[in-house]
Amino acid sequence: MTKLLIILIPLLPLIGFLITGLGRNFLSKSASGFIASATILASFIISIAAFLQVKNGNLIHAHYFNLINIDALKIGFDFKIDQLSSLFLLIITGVGFLIHVYSTSYMHNEPSKDFAKYFAYLNLFVFSMLLLVLGANYVIMFFGWEGVGLCSYLLIGFWFKNNDYTNAAKKAFIMNRIGDLGFLLAVFWLIARLGTVSFDEVFSVTNVAKLSTYDFTGITALLFLGACGKSAQVPLYTWLPDAMAGPTPVSALIHAATMVTAGIYMIARSNILFTNAPVTQNIIALFGLATALIAATIALKQNDIKKVLAYSTVSQLGYMFLGLGVGAYTGAVFHVMTHAFFKALLFLGAGSVIHAMSGEQDMRNMGALKKHMPTTHITFLIGCIAIAGIPPFSGFFSKDEILAAAYAESPIIWGVGVLGALMTAFYMFRLYAMTFLGSFRGTNEQAHHLHESPKAITIPLIILALLAIVGGWVGIPEVFIKGGHHLEEFLQPIFAQSNAITQKYETSHSTEFMLMGISVAVALVALIFAIGKFKNYKKENEVTSSGFANVLENKWYFDELYTKIITNPLKSISCFFNNIIEKKGIDAVVNGTGKFVNYSSRQLRWLQSGQVGAYVLLMVLGMLVLFILQLFIKK
Repeated sequence: MTKLLIILIPLLPLIGFLITGLGRNFLSKSASGFIASATILASFIISIAAFLQVKNGNLIHAHYFNLINIDALKIGFDFKIDQLSSLFLLIITGVGFLIHVYSTSYMHNEPSKDFAKYFAYLNLFVFSMLLLVLGANYVIMFFGWEGVGLCSYLLIGFWFKNNDYTNAAKKAFIMNRIGDLGFLLAVFWLIARLGTVSFDEVFSVTNVAKLSTYDFTGITALLFLGACGKSAQVPLYTWLPDAMAGPTPVSALIHAATMVTAGIYMIARSNILFTNAPVTQNIIALFGLATALIAATIALKQNDIKKVLAYSTVSQLGYMFLGLGVGAYTGAVFHVMTHAFFKALLFLGAGSVIHAMSGEQDMRNMGALKKHMPTTHITFLIGCIAIAGIPPFSGFFSKDEILAAAYAESPIIWGVGVLGALMTAFYMFRLYAMTFLGSFRGTNEQAHHLHESPKAITIPLIILALLAIVGGWVGIPEVFIKGGHHLEEFLQPIFAQSNAITQKYETSHSTEFMLMGISVAVALVALIFAIGKFKNYKKENEVTSSGFANVLENKWYFDELYTKIITNPLKSISCFFNNIIEKKGIDAVVNGTGKFVNYSSRQLRWLQSGQVGAYVLLMVLGMLVLFILQLFIKK
């Protein structure tokens, strides 16, 4: 594959961004949607070709020009397509294309100018995400990393006339910047110690041997901080649920399938550094487990359909970090792939419901949509089964691999992980039952307009539903089919160095069957209980939350806590510096100097009155002063 074809993968979405963005004032909606979708489809086709080439053993490294070229440091604009990046290319462009097609119908009520602007932002996001995974060094990765942060801000605040939406966009942008600082410091650390940021050079045996335990721990801790911000881990996770302010396809693309998985990609890419930093790995596992559990508990009491899915995303990201922390790198990447399928399906299914409900997002005002929206219903049900981890759907295989690795590390960690899986099944089927079963609880006007979504919405749902069913079959565990884990075999070269250092966790077949049986059993019990409890839900039977339920409904008061201990003190300090230091200090000195010069000039100008008598008087007074000085001051 030529260098030109490789650069076309990110370049095509960038061209789509430029055309739709610059032509937003005169392009029709159909033209904007077609151009934006076609560029992503073209990137997807080239990505398939690149994947097949890599699968045949031909890795691709393309150098275009030097970004920095000095004696001590050379950083090139280089792309690297190997097993890991080629897999992510397929996820980004494949799921991205389906979401673009879906958006052409979902956003049809927007004015032509805003419609084109929306697709321009989507194209720019895909370009940035592709740059992130294609980069052959940390600097190119960081360019893409910052690009997706910017696009996230633009898309979350797309409906910027709503102050709550713009505040959510700012919150996402600022919290991501906290993590980005950690990433940047890690890059500087690598440059200081190794003089390079190229993946091939940093991960080489020679350079890895140059790093001390202190270096490994410090660099990986900073990289993990960056991943915490981008992938919404405790304590930097509160931006993601608020990001649901953006259009639903944005939630599906950025906050389910791609952007939030950037942190997992970065850690998986840097796996050899993390394998040599066991302290950091333990921290990652702990934070991942805490994130999975906290987010799952919050999702239990949310009533906004998108908020439930948002906290579900945070929880699933926690499982991915748990996998990374216990050394199950393949399992974490596997869950990224399956999660992209079923969570994009769930978000788009939620968007279909919201579309039919004329913008309503509160599940308490839904119900009985099963008979009105059959395609949305069956595809959404498939997504719920997949995320609950029921075999043979995709979520079962990837989540089981992470939980098996957690069990090998510690049965306690596994137990907490299974508890999270139980809650996942419960809140997802609570959502399903309240939305699709029982009786309709909306208004008469909403009931009159209930209908299945158009094909531009349902076709992507059907494709994603099929992927949510079969997507996990590339990673069938050895206990079922020997040699059935094709993904592990495919990614083996990426994690070979780490696998050589740490022995792969081994569990007997009987133990593995037991672990699978327990996780599936608790999920089935939870989903059956949730359906039984909420299939006939009635608003009038709703009980006001109190005690611990009220804590969960208010999201553990994390936002209020952050406001009290971080936001308000910072505002107070800012006001002090603004009103006291700036205005009464710095401004007072600057303005006072000007006022003093002005005032003294006005007074001194009277000495030049133009009157001869005054000048004679001053001359006489001056002579008198000189005489006194001469007379009374001794030499």
